[in-house]
Amino acid sequence: MQLEIGVDDPRRDDVRSLIARHLAFAAEVTPPGHVHALGDDRLVDPAITFFSARLDGALLGIGALREFDAENCELKSMHTAAEARGRGVAAAVLEHLVAAARARGYRRVSLETGTSAAFAPARALYRSRGFEPSEPFGDYTANPYSVCFTMTLRDGVA
Repeated sequence: MQLEIGVDDPRRDDVRSLIARHLAFAAEVTPPGHVHALGDDRLVDPAITFFSARLDGALLGIGALREFDAENCELKSMHTAAEARGRGVAAAVLEHLVAAARARGYRRVSLETGTSAAFAPARALYRSRGFEPSEPFGDYTANPYSVCFTMTLRDGVA
């Protein structure tokens, strides 16, 4: 599988559709008030770089980096289309995002995800790629529905 991962516009029709599925999934498995996923309207923020993963033009996954400052960023909106799960799309997108963060000179990449069983594959992926559980950051709070992870990047190595 030769995925093409690059900067994309979250307002493209196919991307909007996948973002809508991402938001619906999050709302289905997370209590109201605890969904932190961003819609396409918020993913066009200048502090956010949005990426898509495509195979032969078909959209299979998405992810974004949100800059906090010159040294810290957040991984946002990671989602793989249901029909593409189990094919390495999420791992490829995650590795691309971490490489982009490293290339931009960030020292730390953080993320928030859910604690329910539905998010177990995401938590396992983040751990397998070197992310470690961390205290809440930014506007996130300690609560039973969220868990935060952080990866420190040093000298070009995670």
